[in-house]
Amino acid sequence: MDKPQPPLFGQPQGLQNAQNLVHDWIQTYGVRYFDPLTNNAILMEEVGEMARIMARTYGEQSFKAGESAEQLGSEMADVLWVLLCLANQCGIDLEQELQASLAKKTKRDEQRHRENPKLQS
Repeated sequence: MDKPQPPLFGQPQGLQNAQNLVHDWIQTYGVRYFDPLTNNAILMEEVGEMARIMARTYGEQSFKAGESAEQLGSEMADVLWVLLCLANQCGIDLEQELQASLAKKTKRDEQRHRENPKLQS
């Protein structure tokens, strides 16, 4: 068995901590990451499973036997898990990217949504 690799982030913050937890699990139990293309396909599968529950909980479809809205959190966690795997594989610091995304959206949309008459209820 290969020597475990150190955590990805030495002093993790927010999502970096989640990325480290996933990385540690993969190193300890998962042997290795699936290749990125496989993980991308798994991500799409997990998003589909989440969408199925959303459609039945908030849409017009009804649940089949054995399905319930209680599974939504679990499916969301599965989506997050695979997304964290992909970020680790691609060398992406999701905490940094989220902060950059928030800054971009704030600059771009600072007044946009407040001034949108469609959002005034």
